[in-house]
Amino acid sequence: MGAKTFTEIISDKKPVLVDFSAEWCGPCKMMAPILKQLKDSIGDTATILKIDVDKNPAMASGYNISGVPTLILFKSGQIVWRQSGVVAANYLRNVIEKHIDARENV
Repeated sequence: MGAKTFTEIISDKKPVLVDFSAEWCGPCKMMAPILKQLKDSIGDTATILKIDVDKNPAMASGYNISGVPTLILFKSGQIVWRQSGVVAANYLRNVIEKHIDARENV
């Protein structure tokens, strides 16, 4: 089976956190260990993706990304939360946990 497309990934029932970032962005580099810590704490209950806005300009403009890092949380293809700037791991975990459907984990 081939790799899933971005649309297929964000259409998942479990939350998908997308980090729109750039190589040259200092705050984006600060997000890397935060997102790793987040992934370690949430495991497979959500997906975390990183999108380089310089390599994916059409996607960045499609989601009106004007500053990096911008984090967008998708659930079933819909944007349920978004914020620009560096965000703490425990805050992100709380945001994601609000969008996890308890029935999916039964």
